[in-house]
Amino acid sequence: MTSTQVGPDPAAEPDGSDPVAGGRHLARNLAIGVGIVLVLFIALLATRQPSESRFGANPMVGRAVPKVAGTTLDGERIDIDALRGKWVVVNFFATWCTPCIVEHPELIAFSEAHEAEGDAVVISVAFDDSQEKLREFFAAKGGDWPVIPSDDARMALEFGVTGVPESFVVSPAGQVVAHFTGVTAAGLDQVIADWETTSSPGTVL
Repeated sequence: MTSTQVGPDPAAEPDGSDPVAGGRHLARNLAIGVGIVLVLFIALLATRQPSESRFGANPMVGRAVPKVAGTTLDGERIDIDALRGKWVVVNFFATWCTPCIVEHPELIAFSEAHEAEGDAVVISVAFDDSQEKLREFFAAKGGDWPVIPSDDARMALEFGVTGVPESFVVSPAGQVVAHFTGVTAAGLDQVIADWETTSSPGTVL
């Protein structure tokens, strides 16, 4: 009678570990890590202390605007690329954020002042808010512009946002030309006036 000796599985790692299982563990750990980063980022937005309105430095200023796209609160699809030729104010906010509430009338004033000419629009990107709360917020406080209700923080990360509110002024050529942590209608109009006086529309850097 002959016997067959069972040796080590040639597909197994030298230390006896299963490479397939190891790959699954790695993918799971990476997914958990990304999730933790997003949760901590949103927590940072929620706990940041309110700051004075100011023109602030941001690495995105002078660069092409990151992708801003999504389904709005009204169920319509919006993409900032379709708004080339207009000034766009991308406003990151939350209904529970006191400075966001304070600056909201300024955004309304800016939006209404440019409505007839159609040369500038506002897009709001909301944090940690239900659609119901967002609808209540705009019904009570006014404002008629596209609102992206559920950002998973990826857009904010691309813009380098560290808290709410933060707003970015995007030129008609698609370039981020200013960054605010609290806006006024006059301040936004001043940015546009200064850019139109000192710059010539052209290719995005």
